[in-house]
Amino acid sequence: MSAHSYSPLPENRELLGELLHSVSQPLTILRCSLELSLDEAADQQQQTITTALEQTESVIALIELMREYLDAVQGEAEGPAIVLMPVLTSACDDPSPCAALRKVRIRMIGACSAELSIKVSWMRRAMEYLLSALIERQPAGSEIILRMSENPLGVLVRIEGERSFGIQSDSNPRHDSVGATMRRVRLAIAARVLEGAGVTLAFDDGAPGIVLRIPRTSRIIA
Repeated sequence: MSAHSYSPLPENRELLGELLHSVSQPLTILRCSLELSLDEAADQQQQTITTALEQTESVIALIELMREYLDAVQGEAEGPAIVLMPVLTSACDDPSPCAALRKVRIRMIGACSAELSIKVSWMRRAMEYLLSALIERQPAGSEIILRMSENPLGVLVRIEGERSFGIQSDSNPRHDSVGATMRRVRLAIAARVLEGAGVTLAFDDGAPGIVLRIPRTSRIIA
């Protein structure tokens, strides 16, 4: 009798991906059912259904973030070298809805000639998450400055607002909420994606912003 070596069980990460996909399907169906019920419900029932719908959407958003984080850990963001400047410009020119709602402006100073080995979509997502987290901390009508400079060690990108970043307060259980958890996960995704491309991130809770350091070893266009 010949023996065949095989493993019928998926790897841990693959299994987690399957579980997340399996959980998201019934939740999506539940969301659709709640949306239909909302149109047909009596006035006194609409608030209850609206609350259930909001909670369902929050759980779906958390699951999507878990899948993103899993992909980031698995290196799905890695890709061929891209020129970084157009992605930074796009992120500033097309800010998140939160920026428009709070009337927060984003201004760029300087230029960046670096290249990074990363997929454009993931780089854009990382910048969106960093900017959104900072925008949420700023007063309405304020300005965020994305300041770029180069030195012998590489490229320095500073994203500065008027108020401190506030990671420590997000980590405090007394201030914990679904929104704070999602913000921390998005920041973790952005950090993992950028660090995988060779970028060092610094979050200073006592300073109003984020610092990205791109070493000279990451390709810089002459």
